[in-house]
Amino acid sequence: MLQRSIYRSLLVFCAVLFFVFPGRPVQAGPPAPAPKTGQTTSYGAGDDGALRKGVAWPNPRFTDNGDGTITDNLSGLIWLKNANCYGQKIWATALTDATALAHGSCGLSDLSTAGQWRLPTANELRSLTSKQYVTPAVPNTAGTAKWTAGAPFTSVQSAPYWSSTTYAGNTPLAWIVFLSSGDVGTNGKAGTGYVWPVRGGQ
Repeated sequence: MLQRSIYRSLLVFCAVLFFVFPGRPVQAGPPAPAPKTGQTTSYGAGDDGALRKGVAWPNPRFTDNGDGTITDNLSGLIWLKNANCYGQKIWATALTDATALAHGSCGLSDLSTAGQWRLPTANELRSLTSKQYVTPAVPNTAGTAKWTAGAPFTSVQSAPYWSSTTYAGNTPLAWIVFLSSGDVGTNGKAGTGYVWPVRGGQ
């Protein structure tokens, strides 16, 4: 009986050790370096255009999937090819329009369903821009020149686009990206901005 009692005690002790100390803590991976800004023209020794620091852009930067979607080969995000399917909307409507997007709308033939698309975060939206170009600050398919109609997106507006990110300092505001310059700012949620849905991401 004593041996059986000791055996049970050992089992309980081992179980406690397993759940309390399940093993070594999971180590975080290496930090994610920032991608290049896209600027290749130098305006001074040691500036961004001269050093071009950051993760190199793939070539091509974008892939047209032939179904109304474009894959960004740098981020892996999938963007709606039509960058102006909805016109200008208030923030709440931009959120619901993006979430409701599905196959058969806005030129999509990708079999996507409502709920797979969303309004991008401020960081995701800004990742589309290049500091080498303005009006709009968006690169072409290869990532080697300024965007032109259909290469790869259509109807890109040199105007503010909504992100899904609220401004923490004043929650009636949300972050926007000015595609004329690639700059980030804020706008009242009751104001209007353009809508560019995305899907995928981590």
